[in-house]
Amino acid sequence: MENSSEDRGPGQPDPQAPEGEVIILVPGDERSQKIAKAISSQAAGDVLHALERGPQTAGALASALAMPMGTVKYHIENLLEAGLIEVRDTKYSVKGRQVKVYGLRNQLLIMAPKVQNIRSILLKYAALFGVVVLSSLAAYAFLAASRLTTTGYGGGDRAAFQAEKTVNILAAPTPAPSPFPQTLPADIALAFFFGGVLVLIILLLYEVSVWRRMK
Repeated sequence: MENSSEDRGPGQPDPQAPEGEVIILVPGDERSQKIAKAISSQAAGDVLHALERGPQTAGALASALAMPMGTVKYHIENLLEAGLIEVRDTKYSVKGRQVKVYGLRNQLLIMAPKVQNIRSILLKYAALFGVVVLSSLAAYAFLAASRLTTTGYGGGDRAAFQAEKTVNILAAPTPAPSPFPQTLPADIALAFFFGGVLVLIILLLYEVSVWRRMK
């Protein structure tokens, strides 16, 4: 005679239960929607909590929860369809009817964000690369303009230079000190560009590795 699952004490594992599995759920997919529907009521939560104590029949659940049999069967069907519970065993009632014994599935559910395809990832980083290029060009233009401004002659210097030129005394005016280092603007812009590209490459490789694991 086959041993019934109810012969075990509460909390004891079912030796026939499958090994634990990891289920990755994506928001909005069919499995997630079924799970959301199955656990949307307090009664469904009560059924799950009751099954945490061990596998039970629908009749035992209805009796333990003081819930109508029709309500219990409705939630059992939803939980079965969602894959949250399973039929662990069958037994015969005192009237000779075959009844099912239900238990929680041995699984771990993980809700993960929707995985992008590789094309969308590449398009995103292509757009970011364009931002880096434009930013580098803007930085070069700003530094070049600032260098010309700070190394040119001011208004007072030009007047003094013209006065000195009229009396044939040529004296080079002292340029105003530059707030920027005496490095070519192109060097600074290139350093900014390659630094941005390096950061993008690192982020791209990381996101592609995550995509391959979640694929």
